[in-house]
Amino acid sequence: MTHRPQIHAPQLRIPATYLRGGTSKGVFFRLDDLPEAAQVPGAARDALLMRVIGSPDPYAKHTDGMGGATSSTSKCVIISKSTQPDHDVDYLYGQISIDTAFVDWSGNCGNLSTAVGPFAIANGFIDRARLPENGTFPVRVWQANIGKTIVCHVPIANGEVQETGDFELDGVTFPAAEIVLEFIDPADEGEGEGGGSMFPTGNLVDDLDVPGVGTLKVTMINAGIPTVFVNAVDIGYTGTELQDAINGNPDELAMFEAIRAHGAVRMGLIRDVSEAPKRQHTPKVAFVAPPADYTASSGKRIAAGEIDLLVRALSMGKLHHAMMGTAAVAIGTAAAIPGTLVSDAAGGGARTAVRFGHPSGTLRVGAEAVQVDGQWVVRKAVMSRSARVLMEGAVRVPADTLPG
Repeated sequence: MTHRPQIHAPQLRIPATYLRGGTSKGVFFRLDDLPEAAQVPGAARDALLMRVIGSPDPYAKHTDGMGGATSSTSKCVIISKSTQPDHDVDYLYGQISIDTAFVDWSGNCGNLSTAVGPFAIANGFIDRARLPENGTFPVRVWQANIGKTIVCHVPIANGEVQETGDFELDGVTFPAAEIVLEFIDPADEGEGEGGGSMFPTGNLVDDLDVPGVGTLKVTMINAGIPTVFVNAVDIGYTGTELQDAINGNPDELAMFEAIRAHGAVRMGLIRDVSEAPKRQHTPKVAFVAPPADYTASSGKRIAAGEIDLLVRALSMGKLHHAMMGTAAVAIGTAAAIPGTLVSDAAGGGARTAVRFGHPSGTLRVGAEAVQVDGQWVVRKAVMSRSARVLMEGAVRVPADTLPG
């Protein structure tokens, strides 16, 4: 009897770079390097990126993929030559769900935005004749998920991207070169009751009725990323919590998801709370409190006098280990507008910058807000981050990953 050999699908080899940006890391691709079926949005692209990361993973470990089984490390980025005038690259971001077969394209990753500039330079998207021998180069990035401009000021040394340096970022173990990010006109055009406003309901503070939780005072803002802010004290917290205080408690996580889902409806992001599971990346939920002493996750003591307020935020259903870059934009913007819960927690009044305490330490973000025809407008938000190439070469995925 003749035994026919089994036919096994070979592995695809796809050029890729593994990068840290801010307090996140992800797998970066050039659009043209992706298999043809994955060069356009759809099921093939989603299937490929999920397999790269190792999702869906019922073990929540990402052992068989490049992901790190947290919202900060389950990310993919696609970079292409910009389709927009006066921009260098288009940046598309996919947040990969860990335990479900789902890629969320609804928002940006502010932390990985930091790595887009260095990646663009290193991968030939910028004409070398434009680069200084030493200095900084402003890479103009079109954030394709949300249709916004980000300017990434990349340090250049000896004609190459400078990655090492002495800039320290809380939430990142080792120092690196400082990269300044400018989020230009970061407010989204809301689809809620206030249509076109940074505040989709038209209010700086709203009463949000959350069944099973109660009626909460909230500030809902579309800046950087749609975010629902709530006072820590109103939900039984102090604002000094670390991840272990929340992430191991299913009841607490369910409460935050209920707040998020009902906030999403009020913000006009979804029609009904039943749609929230298919929009996991946005909006974010964050809770704020006045300054207080606390110990960061690294053991570092943070004194109340070092910060303007405390902020904790959830991403993909879990308390974030530091702070999402896009949520930092929302924090900075809301802090600049008197009357929001964020501004109140910081002591009220007008300000152009705020330093807040998060689980890993502190972060400063600047934002200037003005009123135009009775509507609040923010021209840009600015913060410093860092980025570093961790590995480059190619990722492998089984060829039968792509449908069809």
